[in-house]
Amino acid sequence: MKTRSLQQIIPSIATSDGGGVKLRRSVGQNQSLRVDPFLMLDEFSSDNADDYIAGFPSHPHRGFETVTYMLDGHMLHEDHLGNQGDLKSGGAQWMTAGRGIIHSEMPQQESGRMRGFQLWLNLLANEKMKPARYQDIQPDEIPSMALPNGGEIKVIAGSAEINGNTIYGPIQGLNTQPLFLDVRLPAHSHFSQPIAEAHSAFVYPYEGKIEIGAVDQLRKLESHMAGVLSNGERIEIRNTDQPVAFLLLAGRPLREPIVQYGPFVMNTREEIDQALSDYRNGQLV
Repeated sequence: MKTRSLQQIIPSIATSDGGGVKLRRSVGQNQSLRVDPFLMLDEFSSDNADDYIAGFPSHPHRGFETVTYMLDGHMLHEDHLGNQGDLKSGGAQWMTAGRGIIHSEMPQQESGRMRGFQLWLNLLANEKMKPARYQDIQPDEIPSMALPNGGEIKVIAGSAEINGNTIYGPIQGLNTQPLFLDVRLPAHSHFSQPIAEAHSAFVYPYEGKIEIGAVDQLRKLESHMAGVLSNGERIEIRNTDQPVAFLLLAGRPLREPIVQYGPFVMNTREEIDQALSDYRNGQLV
């Protein structure tokens, strides 16, 4: 079974979005740094309310999916259709913007830690104009399992194989076949996981640093960097004398043209122009 190696490193950069929320962006910091079908990964993490209190006021999307995964904190999601959903520590929201949605994500706390991720995931051309939908995932709906070395794995999307057992996350059945794992390891540990050979994949350590690849070709990946993986059927990850936590993301590449203008992701410039016109005329959805 061919082991994937670390092919490219994308250091995250400090930036801000929404009302001025401070965050770090790796995948998607420019349009050449995507990992098809993944368009963007943002990490937000602060104990200072000034860094997040302005939140993400009302804004539009069309043509892709957004995934918000909260490690710590509480945000309220609302949209122009009257939908509401709480995003709390350990929970997630999988939103398919489809033909259009105008929504906000605003902090429900004035102090304390706010930490999590937002992932953008592309849609097939023939899915970009389908109706918007949500899946609000409560913390107890995300399966977790203890690893033999004392670590833990959480499965948000796809499935993981642990000790001969397969654990299925709450997100299944999408055309991109996403895998979204949150893994924690104690010091001096090893983690191995199969990944569909034809799927794109990357790793994002958010606590500590890791080593990726077969024993004879290990490469280090520091915290807050996205490590894009080569083709292969399995990933091998090791760490040294410090505990680590990382995201593992994989999905079926769409191999379709991408034209992006801010919060709109379509296949042609004409479709972007139509999205802008629809938004201006109140016809986005």
